[in-house]
Amino acid sequence: MRRQAADGRTAAAGSSRNKRLDPFSLPLRFEASDPAADARVRSIELTRERVVVRRSVRGMLMAVNLPVASYLGVALRIDPAAGTMAVVLEHRDGALSLPLYRAQDGADIVAEWQSWARVLRLPLLIAGADGRLREPFARIGALHIGIAVARRRRRSAVRARRPAILLRRRAGASLTGAAVHRGEREMIARN
Repeated sequence: MRRQAADGRTAAAGSSRNKRLDPFSLPLRFEASDPAADARVRSIELTRERVVVRRSVRGMLMAVNLPVASYLGVALRIDPAAGTMAVVLEHRDGALSLPLYRAQDGADIVAEWQSWARVLRLPLLIAGADGRLREPFARIGALHIGIAVARRRRRSAVRARRPAILLRRRAGASLTGAAVHRGEREMIARN
């Protein structure tokens, strides 16, 4: 099964809005350009767990079956020369990296980038000008590290059992150091 354009040609992955790959409709089958392949095209099957890349090189048919976990992450690549932005499923071997989305403007690129990373359960990556990949946010495992935010009080079942006045009260002032008058008879001052 091939993904085809309206005029019968095979559509490149993420080449325009009507040929967009939807991350929420996996499994997908599509074709992408491959300069090393005989027909300059490779066929890709993408599921949540596996990626199968099929191509023909010098007449030899080959299929590479990889788990999605073997990929580094979903990268955002910017090509200033072509004026395009792309979302790419990045692998250590550049020949196995897969284009998922490409756009001329950056209107939906961040939403696509985050959607693909969430669906494939891979980290977000940004490709620098030198081509090196880095993570946009610091994290420990799957936990993103950030500045602690003050906890906001919410309405809950516990709220009905606790009087709100207790939360508004301030602690009393300390009496240490206050003047203590012992042995005096009257507490009211008179003239």
